[in-house]
Formats: sequence, structure tokens, C-alpha cells
Amino acid sequence: MVRGLSRRELLAASALVGSSVALGHKSTQAKTISEHVPWAPGEADNPSPISPGPYQFFSHDEASWVDAAVSRLIPQDELGPGAKELGVTVFLDRQLAGAYGRAERWYMSGPWAKGTETQGYQSRMNPAQMYRAAIKAIDGYCRRTFQNKAFAELGTDGQDKVLGELEEGKIKLDEIDAKSFFKQLLLNTQEGFFADPLYGGNKDMAAWKMIGFPGARYDYRDYVKKHGERFPLPPVSLNGRPAWNSNTQ
Repeated sequence: MVRGLSRRELLAASALVGSSVALGHKSTQAKTISEHVPWAPGEADNPSPISPGPYQFFSHDEASWVDAAVSRLIPQDELGPGAKELGVTVFLDRQLAGAYGRAERWYMSGPWAKGTETQGYQSRMNPAQMYRAAIKAIDGYCRRTFQNKAFAELGTDGQDKVLGELEEGKIKLDEIDAKSFFKQLLLNTQEGFFADPLYGGNKDMAAWKMIGFPGARYDYRDYVKKHGERFPLPPVSLNGRPAWNSNTQ
């Protein structure tokens, strides 16, 4: 864990972070049903789960790097599984292979003055380019510093040291601002950990279960006035729950 944050503090803070990850290209192009009368159910596009299978963006070495990094940002412990176990690497892979990685919906032209920390993403590179360049540069730094070992080959103490120095901007990387990359990596890791399982992370809704988040349930009217009481039902994904059938909840 970086800078001494406890897992509980990180999870509590992460739950409040808004998601900056764009959905996949297909799911962002929902059909409109305006001006069509009468309205009929099922006219809008259903959310499309990510396709299973091999990595679509990361190479084997890049995936090993991400596995190692997210395992230190949100490690597995007595509270439950960590980012790697919940599929955050798959989440990142599919996002970087898609519209988010290409920054399709962002303004990506100059001028290129250095932004402030409050201005969000500031880079000439789209996220896919940034990750690829940063992983290569960080592995190069590690090999020069740790007897030719890549980041994924370091022990946890060495990995924490590298991540901490990235966070503080102490490591100088070619083409990449280390502090900006760490900030993006941490944000994307939190997003993958807490996103709907539809997008590849948060396997079995385990992160939601840890913080008591009910997910995408349709109706809360029976519980609105029950202040201070724990919500008694399990969480629900946008795809529903595996145990449900077409007629029962």
C-alpha cells in the first residue's frame, strides 16, 4: 500500500471517486427512442459485457506489470480480494483497447502548456499511449536500479518504493510525467475495482459487498425511510444476478 494508507481508508475514499473511464464504443452509442410513439420496451441498446479471452491491449510483460502494480495499490488482505483478484487488469486492458484508450471523446489538440493538478488529464498522449510508454520507461528504470530486474520481478517492498517515488514525482521518465501517470493508474485501478462487473473488474461484485453498495437495483422505495439500517439485499449488476431467472427476483 502506498504512503501508509490502510486498505479501509483507500476503499472508503475510492467509493467517493467519480469515474472518468469512458464506456466502450458500442455501449456509448445507445439508440434514441425519442419521437417514436408508442414506446416499446427493449428499444435502447442493452449494455454489452466485455468479451472474454486473451488480452486485447497488453502484452504478456505489460499485463504482468499491471498485475504487480494494482496488487500493491489495492492488495488482497483480511478484508477480501485485491485489485488483481477482482480482474482490474482485464478491466484496464479492455478500456485501453477501446474508445477510452484512444481518447475518442476527448479534446486532444494543443496548446500543450503544463496544467495544474486540478485540471484533470493533461497529456499529448492518449491513455493507451501513456500506459505503454510509462510501463516501458518504469521497467527500464527498475532494470537500471535493481540489478536488471523488471518491476514485476521486484519484491513487494521494492514495488512499493517505486510506486511511492512515482507518486511523489521523484522518478524521471522519458516522455512521461511520473506523478501524472501514477495519478492516472491509481484512478483507473479504483475504477476497475468498483465498476460494474460488466466491464471486467469487480468480479462477483466483491468490492460492492465489502462496502455494502447495493449496485444497480431498480427500486428502493421500501427502504427509503429506514435510516441507519443496513440494506438487507445483495448487490445487483447491470446484468442482474446469476441466480435470477426471467420471472423472479
